Amino acid sequence: MQMRLLGRTGIKVSAYCLGTMKFGQIGNPDHGECVRMVHRALDAGINFVDTADVYGPGGESEEILGAALRGRRDDVVVATKVNGSMGPGRGGSSRRWIVAEVEQSLRRLRTDHIDLYQLHHPDPDTELEETLSALTDLVRGGKVRAVGSSNFPASEIVAAQWVSQRAGLARLRTEQPTYSLLNRGIESEILPVCHRYGMGVLVWSPLAMGLLTGRYRPGGERPREAQLRFVPRHMSDERKHAAVEQFARVAEEAGLSLTHLALAFAVNHPAVTSAILGPRTLSQLDDLLAGTETRLDDDVLDRIDEIVAPGADVGPIDVSYVPPSLTDPKLRRRTHG
Repeated sequence: MQMRLLGRTGIKVSAYCLGTMKFGQIGNPDHGECVRMVHRALDAGINFVDTADVYGPGGESEEILGAALRGRRDDVVVATKVNGSMGPGRGGSSRRWIVAEVEQSLRRLRTDHIDLYQLHHPDPDTELEETLSALTDLVRGGKVRAVGSSNFPASEIVAAQWVSQRAGLARLRTEQPTYSLLNRGIESEILPVCHRYGMGVLVWSPLAMGLLTGRYRPGGERPREAQLRFVPRHMSDERKHAAVEQFARVAEEAGLSLTHLALAFAVNHPAVTSAILGPRTLSQLDDLLAGTETRLDDDVLDRIDEIVAPGADVGPIDVSYVPPSLTDPKLRRRTHG
């Protein structure tokens, strides 16, 4: 497994990261199989695992990961997230919530420190300085080794860097955006900004929520009902299905599975540190691991660019972050009177 530096943190991580969003009730309720998936990934050379407090009721994914890492914690770079809603009044990026919730994540993970603590989404209701000040105290107190962001627009990443420099606070060292053959928008601004500030990048959903597995092609298997409820527009987007068909032909002619083509593409960009694998079962993980050494030549990459141009998104994913400036009409319409 290829190892890469996580930005300028000095931490070395595998080019693929095990994502645990589907551990527990949200995907695989068999805790034993989930633990075996962690062990299988570690044995294959992965040393990077990503989770979040909101993955599963009551932080179930973190609890499973904590159990799986018993006796192996020192060999693993553990990343988790804060900000998502854990119940009424329990969420966001305020100092009050961060300093309380980090203790719960530490308890569930059965560890005394978190290697990478990430803000799951921007919080327009909290000043960045308030949030970064709280995260800085966690770093100085030894509970967190490095801090990062997830789903941040380029403008928010830059603003956070400026606030940290001005106030002498811990810098965001990583960003976790979505990136795949179908969603290349981060190539325009987010990846260049991360490169400029020496940030590591771990990308989520390199298989586009399952569309790039090849299982959901026209006339084939229907997506799981849970997936249809979770991202219905994404799973039914005809433009995406048309692009998937073209990518499938490219993969076949290159002697690859569509899944392995998609994974190799996700880690090919020089600004990407690691791509997050999100298996639900051991068999899915085994297939993903079989493709982690795949490399794409320039001819294949040129054909990919012809299907979805660099910096282009075929269409958004339902769960992608949308800033209030687009969702709140009052912020984009003048009032009259």
